[in-house]
Amino acid sequence: MSTMTETSPEVQDAATAVAAPRPRPTWWVKLIAFAACLLTLWHVGASFLWIAPYSALREIPTQEVLAGYMLPMFGQSWSVFAPEPINGDYHFNVRAVIEKDGQEIETGWVSATDVELSMIRYNLFPPRAGIQSSEVASGQMNAFNKLDDDQKAVVGLDFTEEGWEEWMVRSFDELEGEKPSTEAYMAEEHLSTAYATQVAYAIWGADAVVQVQYRVSRQNVVPYADRNDPSAQRPDPTFSTTGWRLPIEEEGQSRENFADTFRAQFERIQP
Repeated sequence: MSTMTETSPEVQDAATAVAAPRPRPTWWVKLIAFAACLLTLWHVGASFLWIAPYSALREIPTQEVLAGYMLPMFGQSWSVFAPEPINGDYHFNVRAVIEKDGQEIETGWVSATDVELSMIRYNLFPPRAGIQSSEVASGQMNAFNKLDDDQKAVVGLDFTEEGWEEWMVRSFDELEGEKPSTEAYMAEEHLSTAYATQVAYAIWGADAVVQVQYRVSRQNVVPYADRNDPSAQRPDPTFSTTGWRLPIEEEGQSRENFADTFRAQFERIQP
């Protein structure tokens, strides 16, 4: 005895849907997916090359291409770990000669680093503005330390006339004997002076500032071997000695935006 069962319309529709072939993705969907895969592969590969110790593999995309892609948004390193962890603090201090009541007055030093660090201390969402001075200071001192004594003496001179950067380069060129290149230092000198200019403008006013001077220092932490010694002291800071400079600004900079952010924080931490 055979029995026959009838299939409900709902079951038939479901079976038909399962059996029907899926539509192929359109060409533009494939293109987007392919581009996303390439971008992911590039980002992972670039991050690996950037973080890993230097090797010839970096020269496949070239160091310049890597740096252009990774900085400033994706920059990272293992410098908090051995064998060469970060073991010191950089500070960037600024003072100025300002015109007040018809007289030129030399101000005291202001720590731009302390002002910026106060933006990120105890802040779960720290702004990038809180680390600018430390990065500028690090670059300047690293470049300064590669100069010889004669070149460092030039850096310590005052350059307060128009075109002072050209005069500084000419002073370097007039030194006798084989000398280390000053090209990298001049780039850091320009950046440091431009940053010091903005700090001075923010604190004392752009109309009042006549000259600026910056001072970069680095102080190491207590040596690892003395970490358990309660009387251990941090080593004395080292300084890069620079003279007075004529203020400079980059095209497109907004001194108003910088001043609004920096001055507000500067006034907030004043005693």
